[in-house]
Amino acid sequence: MPADCPVHASVLPVEVLELLAPKPGETWVDCTTGGGGHTRPIAERVGPTGRVIALDQDPTMLALARGQLDGLPVELVHANFDQLTEVLAARGFVQVNGVFADLGFSSDQLARADRGLSFRADGPLDMRLDPTGGATAADLVNRMSEAALADVFWEFGEERHSRRVARRIVERRAATPFATTADLADVVRGCVPRAGGIDPATRVFQALRIAVNDELGALDRLLAALPKLVKPGGRVGVISFHSLEDRRVKQALRTATVWRPVTKKPVEAGAEETARNPRARSAKLRIAERIEPNSEVTDDRSHRR
Repeated sequence: MPADCPVHASVLPVEVLELLAPKPGETWVDCTTGGGGHTRPIAERVGPTGRVIALDQDPTMLALARGQLDGLPVELVHANFDQLTEVLAARGFVQVNGVFADLGFSSDQLARADRGLSFRADGPLDMRLDPTGGATAADLVNRMSEAALADVFWEFGEERHSRRVARRIVERRAATPFATTADLADVVRGCVPRAGGIDPATRVFQALRIAVNDELGALDRLLAALPKLVKPGGRVGVISFHSLEDRRVKQALRTATVWRPVTKKPVEAGAEETARNPRARSAKLRIAERIEPNSEVTDDRSHRR
């Protein structure tokens, strides 16, 4: 496979396209273009008279997507999705026909040990989705207080042994600062019992990644901005991969004065897709349609399908 070809397989691609139902000539936003797996079919649907604005905070993902989207009406933008209002305003847009976000990580990112997003291969303890700036995971574990670290592991990783892990990290860093993913993972494994087939370091790494990138804060800001950015009749779709994200998406898209649910329950991958792409097992897709301001709210989930 060529070096510039994404290895990531986008989840729920058929369901996303069917339920979002982009139309020729419309303007859409893909908030998390990654390698372009979801962006491409949306761009093909809106066609040459339409437009897709594709954001990603990781410039390496934008470079990867560029080759997959050549010739399509797509503009690639280096930005986090919580900057969407500013991104659209800079291009003369007040509202668009639809917005999509896949909150998962690309396999292309996880496969690069130098990004520090996974403990499966040793690399720098970085975890920044935008490697051009901001504090790294090493900065956090080497500088935060024991209490603050415990709060991060509990709030963002739901780690039951958060205080024990934080205490052990502070003890260890007094002698040698943390620098690599393997270094941190080994310390966590030494104080967290294994539960089933889940690596004991999983929840701590998730929590640190969320903290480093302010993922939940960015998601909250995006969800708060969407009602003003999506035209009446337009649609929003979000794929989440853990309960902390899904709860926020579920609550926001159930605001009856703003959104009409298109999916009563989250759409999940079927057996065929999960066999082909195990990462799809935890994916949950929720889609809602922007209602007319002050319109009567109904429960007609077949609207515009």
